[in-house]
Amino acid sequence: MNENKNTFNDLFIFEMANSHQGSVEHGIDIIKAMSRIARKYNIKAAVKLQFRNLDSFIHPGYVNRTDVNHIPRFIGTRLNYDQFSQLVDAIHDEGLIAMSTPFDEDGVDWCMDMGVDIIKVASCSSLDWPLLTKIALTHKPVIISTGGKTLSDIDKLYNFFTHKGCEFSFLHCVAEYPAPKERLQLDFIDRMNRRYPEVTIGYSGHEDPDDNIVPMIAIAKGAKLLERHVGLPTETIKLNAYSMNPEQADRWVKSVLDAKLICETKKDDTKYVSQEEVDSLRSLMRGVYLKKEIKQGETINREDVFFAMPCHDRQMNSGEFVDGITASRDYAVNDQLLEKKPVTDINLMRSVVHDAKGMLYEAGIALGNDFEVELSHHYGMKHFRQFGAIIISIINREYCKKLLVILPGQKHPIHLHKVKEETFQLLYGDLTVNIEGKDRYLKPGDIQTVLRGEPHSFTSNRGAIFEEVSTTHIKNDSYYEDDKIRSLDPIERKTILKKW
Repeated sequence: MNENKNTFNDLFIFEMANSHQGSVEHGIDIIKAMSRIARKYNIKAAVKLQFRNLDSFIHPGYVNRTDVNHIPRFIGTRLNYDQFSQLVDAIHDEGLIAMSTPFDEDGVDWCMDMGVDIIKVASCSSLDWPLLTKIALTHKPVIISTGGKTLSDIDKLYNFFTHKGCEFSFLHCVAEYPAPKERLQLDFIDRMNRRYPEVTIGYSGHEDPDDNIVPMIAIAKGAKLLERHVGLPTETIKLNAYSMNPEQADRWVKSVLDAKLICETKKDDTKYVSQEEVDSLRSLMRGVYLKKEIKQGETINREDVFFAMPCHDRQMNSGEFVDGITASRDYAVNDQLLEKKPVTDINLMRSVVHDAKGMLYEAGIALGNDFEVELSHHYGMKHFRQFGAIIISIINREYCKKLLVILPGQKHPIHLHKVKEETFQLLYGDLTVNIEGKDRYLKPGDIQTVLRGEPHSFTSNRGAIFEEVSTTHIKNDSYYEDDKIRSLDPIERKTILKKW
């Protein structure tokens, strides 16, 4: 898994902002309230502060003005460097992650001086290149809010922090306080996940604090970290319309954890089917029953059977039946059919073709209409999922282009080419290429050239699709190390499909 995603995945961010009200004691009370929630649910949680050196952040001519938005609030809730240090220490003392949003370069220095763990870039600062440059130089993990930013803006941020070698995450955000439902645009989380697959995408919410449907939908859309403003109301302190009190924050966390439980796959990123589900569906299936007596060795055809409930254990169901099954025993009228669906090369081929097409769909790779498919089955179709490859030939002129699909766990045996030189580029999944006994592990985008005469093989753990660009492909130019493969006529180890 990408290290960037490990840092940010499953992180809950409690944004304190100015909710400390300029009081260290009140700020510590908020931190303790959030730490109780974190311990209750055993979550990875951060409390986030906001750092500004107000002596330089606000123009001296505007310091005492009350007609400029935000300035009176910043001045009225001001904390100095030492007071912020106390809050950072309190966050760490409670076993939480310390975060801060620096709004100026001095704030970045404070993050470094105080040992803040993660730096946050506010939406209003996410195109402030002098500030971003200073943040990037810290080499700390960075979370970037994207409120009010176009896709083009986010692309610029992606490229900037990628080129700087930073570990970073994006938060989808609508910078309205509070944010109305009709403008939340949670579908955009899908697009960000597709566009930046190596970056953790999260959601920073400003909706009604009692609305826990929104964070659950954000999780369903693929958000991996979430942020909310929090505070602690008292007899004299009233929270704003988008900040959560501890009780609301508790329910928010609980709803997010429920959404994760509902959405997560249960079996290594694929669909898990429980025995209870199997039993439930089987109880509704039709079983296969005999219309007439059948003797052992006779052929059973469709007109010899009927389909009806119930379907018993070991009984063939209606979806498994095919014409021409040979009876392994004698059957009487109305008996259950207790045969197994025959395994044929055609069935096996159809199965692997369906899997390969599914991988291409998931990878978003379109083939068009002009291509040829080769199933390379070196040890027969029965062993294809262990040894082989699906080779899709697209162009073969002086240059050649192919797509190769490797199923999960499949290996293409050691071989070399005497005429052809080829270059692989991994498009999807994971691929290990072995050249002359040395493994090269490829991730999407990586390129590997195989020279003439170099023995090579390749395999994949989870499945792979890679492009092969080569000189002209010539038949019988693959020389395999294994004598069993070399002894086969190419027709015996290849099946060509003109369509699928």
